[in-house]
Amino acid sequence: MNNEIFEKCSIINRHIQNGDEAQARDELIKILAQYENERIPYDNLINYLIRETGLYPYMKLESARWQERYLSESFKVDIGADSPAILHREQSSLLRSLLNGENLAISAPTSFGKSFVIDSFIAIKRPTNVVIIVPTIALADETRRRLNKKFSSDYKIITTADIQLAERNIFIFPQERAIGYVDKIEMLDILIIDEFYKASKKFDKERAPSLIKAIMRLSEKAKQRYFLAPNISQLNKNAFTKGMQFRKFEFNTVFLEKNELYKKIGDEAEKSRVLLDILAKTKNKSLIYAGTYSNIAKISNLILTSVSQKKSLLLNNFAEWLSTHYDPNWNLTSLVRRGTGIHNGQLHRSLSQIQVKLFEEPHGLKNVISTSSIVEGVNTSAENVIIWSNKNGKSNLNDFTYKNIIGRSGRMFKHFIGKVYILESPPKDEPTVLDLDLPDELLGTMDEVKHEEDLTSEQIQKIIDYKTEMSTILGETRFSELLASNAFQSSDSFLLKKIAVDIRNDPTSWNGLGFLNSDNPADWDRLLYKVINLAPGGWEVRHSVFVDFIKILSKNWTRTIPQLLSALDRIDVGIDSFFKLERNVVFKFSALLSDVNTLQAAILKNRSYDVSPFLAKISFAFLPPVVYQLEEYGLPRMLSRKIQSTGLINFEDNELTVHSAIEMLNNIGVHSLKGAMQGLQDFDSYLLEYFFDGIKISAKARQ
Repeated sequence: MNNEIFEKCSIINRHIQNGDEAQARDELIKILAQYENERIPYDNLINYLIRETGLYPYMKLESARWQERYLSESFKVDIGADSPAILHREQSSLLRSLLNGENLAISAPTSFGKSFVIDSFIAIKRPTNVVIIVPTIALADETRRRLNKKFSSDYKIITTADIQLAERNIFIFPQERAIGYVDKIEMLDILIIDEFYKASKKFDKERAPSLIKAIMRLSEKAKQRYFLAPNISQLNKNAFTKGMQFRKFEFNTVFLEKNELYKKIGDEAEKSRVLLDILAKTKNKSLIYAGTYSNIAKISNLILTSVSQKKSLLLNNFAEWLSTHYDPNWNLTSLVRRGTGIHNGQLHRSLSQIQVKLFEEPHGLKNVISTSSIVEGVNTSAENVIIWSNKNGKSNLNDFTYKNIIGRSGRMFKHFIGKVYILESPPKDEPTVLDLDLPDELLGTMDEVKHEEDLTSEQIQKIIDYKTEMSTILGETRFSELLASNAFQSSDSFLLKKIAVDIRNDPTSWNGLGFLNSDNPADWDRLLYKVINLAPGGWEVRHSVFVDFIKILSKNWTRTIPQLLSALDRIDVGIDSFFKLERNVVFKFSALLSDVNTLQAAILKNRSYDVSPFLAKISFAFLPPVVYQLEEYGLPRMLSRKIQSTGLINFEDNELTVHSAIEMLNNIGVHSLKGAMQGLQDFDSYLLEYFFDGIKISAKARQ
């Protein structure tokens, strides 16, 4: 050990002696990065400092004394993988509390390693039913892939709707999908809510009520609860975390090196030059936070005009695949050839998953331009995070989201030091106090007697008034039955009342609702407009465009995406709008129509108005249900179409379920399947390998 490193170690030891462990840990991580870069072998002093700061997984036992070896064995746990893992000190403390049955709401940094704790809890405790609620479908798939490799022989891992339960189940859902399983799960061993701060309207105005609804319903059946979030300073008293202990962990396993370049940037042109210089000089992966969709376009154009194409066979294959199956003139197609991808909330989920996969590849994407969607849906191994903008959509970037974004730099065991390049002034540093209030939209679906202690007298009166009015329209018994069976998709009781009043007051305008079941889209117009007008905002295009889009989308299975885009030209819907509008059809419109269908059946009692067949189609974007569900597993619809043509699997079979399809695919095997498929591109083969890797049962799980 040279004198310089020895002096640094002495400083670290003084921090430890003075009780400043956080500073000691930061300085130690810097030394570990130096050791890694210069390939310096560990000595007893380094292992001792690692032990003292609680970073046990970083110890190298080949140079360790018996004390470190003994400690590493003490903190080694089963995480369901082929071999056990060593937890750091705070992970171990958290796991111990969970194994003791404690209900915990925790705040921990992105680099903390929270997933290890969940995996270890399942491996050790062997619970019967586990529900994990995540904010996005992309994160649901990432979690499913991880747990499938470890627990698929003992558990049925459920991520889609209407799946029959097994003896042991792990459910992984966004909150809207979780509600559908409330009545199917008799008992729940543990309820896990990832990113639980999104239950506050301050952080997710649109979806917070549905998450609160899921928390309320599932908590009633859960023996234990475990809620996770980053960067929360304080959790105020509320009804939804009653009986839970809030613990804040400030335990980083990587060090963030912040480069405040905005102080020297004078204008937009200079900012562009700085960005290009960073991208040229950095060797490892970079996330570029753009902040807005317009900034994504601006950065994309900058890279397209300034960065040369990469000599990467993998990326060229991906670009050719995008040209064939989407659009050769799309910016993303050209960006990929330059080693850059795009991540936002509007892309096809399969495209987002593919790009995250390529970002993890050594010779894949080097950069990803993103909105705040990158902090909600994926875990990446980016060494660098570049903050291009201090905006989050139309609003200013708040400190909480800013910390979440920069927390994406660095990764345990991959990059000791995460490098943050700040090109616009960051928000003011401030603590995040989390308030979880009951949204007024949910009052109509609550039991004022059961939740009396958690409600104000004003809220109780609102519930009574709402139920009185809805019971007048539907009948008291019928309305109670619908609430008890979680029949409503919407978490907005105001919207439900609006629909009910409209159907009661103007029943003749709903004549012919059953025409939506027609195979001729020309029969749909009047009723589509009628339903859309119930929620006039939120469709993001003119109503006439949305109606035409639904009619064209009805050919989603029989036509390719380029063919659909050609048909959409006449209503000025391009590829970026296509993704957004398809998502609105599947989620927003299908949920609205489902509630219309439920209410009209209760009020009008006319079976000919039942639109369940049409609902089944739009809920899966007019694709066969299993095809749509397999996209969440990483199999794009165009590959399902090619599999269909082989005759090996009939995706149009109404009796086929996603789990039976996966079993059939595993029995066929990836190599046999590729041999039977016609016209496969090289990237098709890559995607099939990726998909099969996510559905196979691991060697340990087979034992």
